[in-house]
Amino acid sequence: MSRSLFLALLLTTGGGAALASGAPLIEAPVQAPPTTTAPAITTPGSAAPATATVTSTREIVLELGKRTISLRDNGKVLGSWPVAIGDSENPTPTGRFKVRNKVVNPQYQSTKSGKNNPNIGPNGPLGDRWIGFHATTKDQFGIHGTPAAWAWAVNQRAAVTHGCVRMLTPHVRALFDQVELGTPVVVKP
Repeated sequence: MSRSLFLALLLTTGGGAALASGAPLIEAPVQAPPTTTAPAITTPGSAAPATATVTSTREIVLELGKRTISLRDNGKVLGSWPVAIGDSENPTPTGRFKVRNKVVNPQYQSTKSGKNNPNIGPNGPLGDRWIGFHATTKDQFGIHGTPAAWAWAVNQRAAVTHGCVRMLTPHVRALFDQVELGTPVVVKP
């Protein structure tokens, strides 16, 4: 894959993001501040809205030096997997983030030509799962799958990406299914 490619999550007029492919996108509200309660739900005839407390204590921890990613619940490791990370010219950003969006069958788009890579799913450049955790005006950063042909990068824990985090297909699927929008993502050097 050339270095000129990146994930294109195109902003729509509604302020959300949509993939060039029209793939399903699960996205956190753009304007809502972080909160520990779910949005209020009103029912006909009720005097006050009902709220549900979010009780998840899970977090994703990426250790760049070890090139591992783990899912933790109250500090207990629920799963740990090898990853490929950003190279020295395009490092994976460090810090505290949150899961911004989750996409099934994401599609890659060239930054030079604007053309979409037609391959999506497990053999597409991004695999079949995307967990977005950071965005700049130019780039999107996320945790995503890896087609079988590039599995060597994950198995060798290589620093070869443009800042994203590559996982093997069964590993990213397991992580995807166990995290929610807003789940903390801690990226350590």
